[in-house]
Amino acid sequence: MARAIAIKGSKKLLNAWAFYDWANSVYSLVIASAIFPIFYGALFRVAEIEKVMVFGGEIARAPLISYVTSLAFVFIAIVTPLVSGIADYMGNKKVFMKFFCYLGGVSCIGLYWFSLEHIYFSLGCYFFGLVGFWVSFAVNNSYLPDIAFPEQQDGVSAKGFSMGYIGSVLLLLLNLGMVMKPALFGIESDAGEAAEIKAMKYSFVTVGIWWILFSQYTFFHLPKGNKREGRREHVVLNGFRELKKVWHQLGEETKLKRYLVAFFVYSMAVQTVMLIATYFGEEEIDWGSDSGRTFGLIISILVIQVVAILGATLTALASKAFGNIKTLIVINILWVFICIYAYFLITPMDFYIAAGCVGVVMGGIQALSRSTYSKFIPDTTDTTSFFSFYDVAEKIGIIIGTFLYGFVAQVTGSMRNATIFLGLFFLVGAFLLTRVHLKKKLS
Repeated sequence: MARAIAIKGSKKLLNAWAFYDWANSVYSLVIASAIFPIFYGALFRVAEIEKVMVFGGEIARAPLISYVTSLAFVFIAIVTPLVSGIADYMGNKKVFMKFFCYLGGVSCIGLYWFSLEHIYFSLGCYFFGLVGFWVSFAVNNSYLPDIAFPEQQDGVSAKGFSMGYIGSVLLLLLNLGMVMKPALFGIESDAGEAAEIKAMKYSFVTVGIWWILFSQYTFFHLPKGNKREGRREHVVLNGFRELKKVWHQLGEETKLKRYLVAFFVYSMAVQTVMLIATYFGEEEIDWGSDSGRTFGLIISILVIQVVAILGATLTALASKAFGNIKTLIVINILWVFICIYAYFLITPMDFYIAAGCVGVVMGGIQALSRSTYSKFIPDTTDTTSFFSFYDVAEKIGIIIGTFLYGFVAQVTGSMRNATIFLGLFFLVGAFLLTRVHLKKKLS
């Protein structure tokens, strides 16, 4: 018996779409933000080294992970248009969403075997975890205009991020218990590995299982995708042609073009903060002891997640009262002050305060940026191409942001100096947002 297809705007379809944030946000929290950065730093401390021989030379741990992250986003920026082109013509973008979801989940499980002795395999798992997360997330974003009407998009976008924060916090609490009290979970030290390190590895496995398991609800209800009519002889490269087409359409969509330029600049900083915040705290803050470092960093990430739920909700309310663009400008200005404050962080309490401030603006700027773009795109069934363009712009920004952060940290020997660069990006982003609603065309 065929199941009923959920109707656009229906509560069931909106909830199913938002639920993918619940499924995949555990990656961005546990892997990208919390447990993995602590685990990564611990491996170097246990080995009593700061550099590792990789890619033909010695490189310090912080620039290494930053460069691998940049390389992953180069790959993501290339793959996303390919997926977009094939999905548009075949009408099967859900298949691609599934593939990259499973690639990311399996890669998370593969992090269980991460070691400095097998650095290439280890970095490969980290690399493909990033790829799986971001490409599947991009495909999910492209569904937003398909499943929600314009007046619903701010709310469901914020709901998705809030669900993601709640779900990921629940798993992180479990992982925190595993790491801090491994004996309670039957995890014991052996001759070559501390119980805390083993617990971190098990947490990577829980992320992969959670991600794959809970995504099934979303996959069950989402439609396959809109099938594009027309010739198919250049299906593989069509995604890049679609990006070119979107680029030309931007010439007629002045408001959208100005918004995308601003988004590109400030998103470069937002995503870099998300990716490197814990590495910064792990290396630059005086925690007093290894156990204090682990506990303090995870608590800091939990603070960000809990406060971000409130932040996303308040941002949605502010956008209704003052408009999306004005709200985004204020959030960017707040980010500037946070970056300046981050330069002077020394004590754990300093870091906790910064975490709370980041939480207020983190969820809000992501949810509102996504829904604002969705409102600005022209009326079209070709939503995948427009969101592919959005995601490629975001990824190119991340490539630049993470590379510059790693480069500044490597050249100056301190991650603090790179925070100033991020603050400048937010400042420029705020200025560019003031140009979005100007009547006069840019010369």
